[in-house]
Amino acid sequence: MSNETKRDVFDAVWNRLAGYQVFFNGWPRETLDGYKKRYDNALPDDLPVIPKAQSDWIKQCKENDDALSFALGDETTPIEVAKTFRVWGGYTDKNKDKWLKLQNTFARAWVLGVWRVEETGEIVKLEEEK
Repeated sequence: MSNETKRDVFDAVWNRLAGYQVFFNGWPRETLDGYKKRYDNALPDDLPVIPKAQSDWIKQCKENDDALSFALGDETTPIEVAKTFRVWGGYTDKNKDKWLKLQNTFARAWVLGVWRVEETGEIVKLEEEK
């Protein structure tokens, strides 16, 4: 996977085609295939965005071969990470959706192995397991 999003690749193709009066007329097939490969390898546009504390925690847990349930556990989660999961006023019916969104975004980053760090915009990709 590259660090490009699907939108980045689409925009590159569109900008290239914008100069042509008749699309694809005389354009080398190899060039189109190259863009197709880039598109296939690009990151999704909707990467999960998580705080740096969660990013560091995911990396640490993955290095230790910990399970997602361990990473989300209250007893083991570092306080700076646990704070990012909390909703002001505790868990209630009124804030259930926000609480679930925080947890789901973390879990999605965990499962995908790629996310964007909220504070810096950095894209973090874990190495694929061999």
